[in-house]
Amino acid sequence: MLELMLVPLVAALVLVGIHAYLGVHVIARGVIFVDLALAQMAALGYTAATLVGVEPGSTAAYAIGVGATLLGALILSLTRFEHEFITQEALIGILFVTASAATILLAAQAPRGAEHVEELLTGTLLWVTWPDVIRIGAIYLVLGLVYWILRRRFLTISLRPAEARTKGWRLGWWDFVFYALFGVVVTVSVAVAGVLLVFSFLVMPAVIAFLFTSRTGPLLGIAWASGTAATVLGLVISFSYDLPTGPVVVCAFALTVLLAFVVRRTWGGARGAERAP
Repeated sequence: MLELMLVPLVAALVLVGIHAYLGVHVIARGVIFVDLALAQMAALGYTAATLVGVEPGSTAAYAIGVGATLLGALILSLTRFEHEFITQEALIGILFVTASAATILLAAQAPRGAEHVEELLTGTLLWVTWPDVIRIGAIYLVLGLVYWILRRRFLTISLRPAEARTKGWRLGWWDFVFYALFGVVVTVSVAVAGVLLVFSFLVMPAVIAFLFTSRTGPLLGIAWASGTAATVLGLVISFSYDLPTGPVVVCAFALTVLLAFVVRRTWGGARGAERAP
């Protein structure tokens, strides 16, 4: 089993590594579904590429997927504004629904359209190869270096937006840079893991981390650790019982979140009891 699991496991852990970091930003910004929206834009790009005869997994397919995702990033950066009732999350939802509908419409015109949509949702993690892992790892290494160079600015904007405004930073521009880089990550991830699993990699480890701390270092540590644990659990269950890998890993992440809530409530209740007179 280890030989069959090794490549998907390494690929999944590479995905967890960068998505858990980005998830901290997403949770802090309160744009929980931005990943789904950009992932769906990438799926729309891949579907359009398939419809015009581009080979799946080719450079051209990736280019079209990235182009669609960058369009989504531009839309998100332009729609960040202060309003009493309209939040950016609502606009993200509109982008996601529109991209989903467009993907279904395009897929209906393509051969094996239903199968294509299913693959975009659940991914093909089980069939990933070592060359895929190396290519994905190289792309993420470059993007990770850019995020590290800009880490102070991005973290300030995400965690302390009022301070960023005081400094006179152009938040719209920096949002576009953040979402554009984010979009490239998502475009690469969706081709391997699918929309649902990419969302799980991004949001659930960060949610677990924020349950226990708000400090940057521990946040990342808890996110990476919980993401790794959930990924290993999901893959073991999938291989042991011959179940679809993507959905099983998503459910393993959900179980991990549930356990984290139980631990947090139990730990919090015990601490509260200790402080009570």
